[in-house]
Amino acid sequence: MKICEICGKIYSQNLYHHQLKYPIFDFMDFPVTFQIFGKTILSHPVFETVGIFIGMRFYFYLKRKSKEKLSFNTSAAVLIGATAGALIGSKLIGNLENPYILLNDFNLKRFWTNNTIVGGLAFGLIGVELAKKIVGHKESTGDLIVYPLILAMIIGRIGCFLTGIHEETYGLPTDSIFGMHLGDEYLRHPVALYEIVFLLLLWIVLKTIENKERHSSGFIFQLFMLSYFSFRFLLDFIKPKIDIIGNLGTIQLVCISVIIYYFFKLRETKFVTSR
Repeated sequence: MKICEICGKIYSQNLYHHQLKYPIFDFMDFPVTFQIFGKTILSHPVFETVGIFIGMRFYFYLKRKSKEKLSFNTSAAVLIGATAGALIGSKLIGNLENPYILLNDFNLKRFWTNNTIVGGLAFGLIGVELAKKIVGHKESTGDLIVYPLILAMIIGRIGCFLTGIHEETYGLPTDSIFGMHLGDEYLRHPVALYEIVFLLLLWIVLKTIENKERHSSGFIFQLFMLSYFSFRFLLDFIKPKIDIIGNLGTIQLVCISVIIYYFFKLRETKFVTSR
């Protein structure tokens, strides 16, 4: 038996023999880094930055082609609300994944660099809704951002994968065929790759629904949020986490809240669509 140095759980010796059965998955050294201005930078922040840039360019491209035109005040309010909410939420939820460290050993640098897309999406939504109330805009503004958001997330997850275990975006040890060495002695679930595959499939499904079915404004965004947060709720069972309530971590509790919210939102949208 072996004890994982990262998550503290005990795993069988079979994990060490797994690489002999599935050597095709052991073809990389982690982490992958870049030399930028003489400094060694992990892949995650590099790909995250590139993903945000490309995602924003894609969004503005779609916005120029869109028939739905928002006023400058509405567009500015939504952009500010989304950015502020996502910034606050990503860091707050990211640090609350381990509330014991946050409360007992607060470190400003660690707080600022600890992020999660789950918090960014959830609080970005809150920021947008507040901004819309301020400017008096009642229509949904989310559909246009769905595919740029998925694209940015896919690029960011490539960086997560290449970073291995050097940031908290890796999976638990496994002896399944999908196990990979991500920078330590354990074969782990490559959860970043799982998420990339899910996002690609989700893109295809949403595009199919968008092209074949009539729907009210906001329906595609609501489907995206419900689907992604449901996926993340399940995915976090195979990621190291601190249990907060039962065997659920902070991210999973946030996911449950968003899932419940969008379950009722979709019911309202379906009623409006079919009416």
